Amino acid sequence: MIKSESPGFGTQAVHAGQTPDPSTGAVMTPVYFTSTYAQSAPGEHKGYAYSRSHNPTRTALQDNLAVLENGKRGIAFASGIAAVDAVVRLLKPGDEVVSTNDLYGGTYRLFTKLYAQYGIVFKFVDMTDFENVEKVLTPKTKLVWIETPSNPLLKIIDIKAVAALKSKYSFDLVVDNTFATPYLQKPINLGADIVVHSATKYLGGHSDVVLGIVVVKEEALADRILFIQNSAGAVPGPMDCFLVLRGIKTLHLRMQRHSENAKTIAHYLDRHAQVEKVYWPGLMSHNSHAIAAEQMSDFGGMISFIIKGDKEADARSFLSKLKLFTLAESLGGVESLCGHPASMTHASIPREERMKAGLSDSLIRLSVGIEEADDLVKDIEQALSKI
Repeated sequence: MIKSESPGFGTQAVHAGQTPDPSTGAVMTPVYFTSTYAQSAPGEHKGYAYSRSHNPTRTALQDNLAVLENGKRGIAFASGIAAVDAVVRLLKPGDEVVSTNDLYGGTYRLFTKLYAQYGIVFKFVDMTDFENVEKVLTPKTKLVWIETPSNPLLKIIDIKAVAALKSKYSFDLVVDNTFATPYLQKPINLGADIVVHSATKYLGGHSDVVLGIVVVKEEALADRILFIQNSAGAVPGPMDCFLVLRGIKTLHLRMQRHSENAKTIAHYLDRHAQVEKVYWPGLMSHNSHAIAAEQMSDFGGMISFIIKGDKEADARSFLSKLKLFTLAESLGGVESLCGHPASMTHASIPREERMKAGLSDSLIRLSVGIEEADDLVKDIEQALSKI
């Protein structure tokens, strides 16, 4: 692991947690396809006994993400939602979770359909109004769960402000940093205790792997989640870990291009006569632009918008006419993707709840890739012209 004084992000992305293989000198971390390891005597081994518990390729990935997020430990899981699940397993019946009301549909489903039946209480509030958070905190609140930028409305939540409440209430602050990545935002520096990623998205970056990451600020909390990782066994395979490690090496370069392209497209949409509203935190018109500018180094590659008239039929028509943007679940790959949250990523949230959170049936979500920005704008332009 890198020990030098404050290396830059790009240097850490390439080198943190990764050293040439001592047996061969291989520069890339080997993919250790093994389920078990030889022991010199019963219970005596080199730190690896069984690959559910530990695998050297996974160790390299976990160490890399711990450095990038400025945490103590990184802990990898088989998917982003498995990472979310592991954090919720810290709770017991009667505990309460306060979460943003604009939340990834899979997380909402896990909270309300699985863990609520075990007596865990979930409260969903608009966290962009800071007063809403403190109103619902109680001595039973054990987790406050933030997505910022949120999925899909790109809401920005003031991490420092929420973290300041920990001195009055005893809870751990969790930030889903999937949209921003550690290149654009470091929640632990802002007061978070736990950072969660769907590494399937920007960290992997190439739409070819499913994996989740938890990064923890303190060793004691990390030990509890590591116990859950080993006991429940939702671990990623070594090849998946290798693919995410490879993706992270270019994370800084990709996020720069994602953000640049999104800026071009967001400003184009914001000026377009057929567009009613654009959600992108880099726009001065965004409700929380000032907070985003303070806690993020750039504004990311995700954009949501509504076509004038707010008709679901127009949204569906637009999506069907795009040529470079692929209609698909997920986000964060090098290729541009588009989606209809109400029927795709957020369909598991009841419509009434979606509407209360401001998630319209006509909302369109774009994951802006790293293609040429002019080509992407032309694709949007031709699709809008056919509505």
